[in-house]
Amino acid sequence: VQLVESGGGSVQAGGSLRLSCAASGYIYNWFWMGWFRQDPGKEREGVAAIATDSGSTYYADSVKGRFTISRDNAKKTLYLQMNSLKNEDTAMYFCAASSQSYIGNWYRPTRYNSWGQGTQVTVS
Repeated sequence: VQLVESGGGSVQAGGSLRLSCAASGYIYNWFWMGWFRQDPGKEREGVAAIATDSGSTYYADSVKGRFTISRDNAKKTLYLQMNSLKNEDTAMYFCAASSQSYIGNWYRPTRYNSWGQGTQVTVS
């Protein structure tokens, strides 16, 4: 599956952005999708994940109550609604897909098989 992120940009603290991740190719054996973020020199951090069938979700503690992950299977698109953005949310954001039916440690990048190129989010 190919993944292409969009929706990043610059926003003031307290503002909102919605990221999108469009999937192409055969997607029906991808059980989980997630959003990760990474600052230069830091490890890639799991932000949120969603089961593509049941819609079950996981969130990092740092974004709970502010970010919402969702998916539209008909459009083959993953979303991340980000509200009440903080300076520390600044990072490159990546979407990822996993073919593992049991995601386990959803926040570990190694659980995911396919990655997008990323979209930059800057909060000032």
